[in-house]
Amino acid sequence: MQKYPEPIVGVFIINSKGELFLTKSRRWTDHFVVPGGHIELGEKIEDALRREVREETGLKIENPIFICMWEFINESGFWEKKHMLFLNYLAKATSEKVTLNDEAQSYVWVTPREAVRLPLEKYTKLTLEEYILKKPLVKRYTRPTT
Repeated sequence: MQKYPEPIVGVFIINSKGELFLTKSRRWTDHFVVPGGHIELGEKIEDALRREVREETGLKIENPIFICMWEFINESGFWEKKHMLFLNYLAKATSEKVTLNDEAQSYVWVTPREAVRLPLEKYTKLTLEEYILKKPLVKRYTRPTT
């Protein structure tokens, strides 16, 4: 039985075209989510971000910036009952070669505006709507157009 909230990192990964990386996850009832997972004891948050992204997708990231935090307490949508604190970050992909592990069924690269039309996990959608689409964060990670 879990006695304390579990800190979880989530990474909204943007490529050079301004597209967002999402995976479809069985753990989240076949909804799209961002890569992420628990922070191990003694592990720094930024190290956990990089490790989780690498383990789940094979991607490398740079320049992570904190976006927001959400509290998840035994809600529906996850495969088991848990109390989690989601620490969400935005980061730039330095590669686009994806190698999924067994946690994800598939993946997509889509614009943030296209992403909100997909079946998203609740807090992934809230983060997109409340923080990413309302602020010019994604522009920090895209190439200037000529």
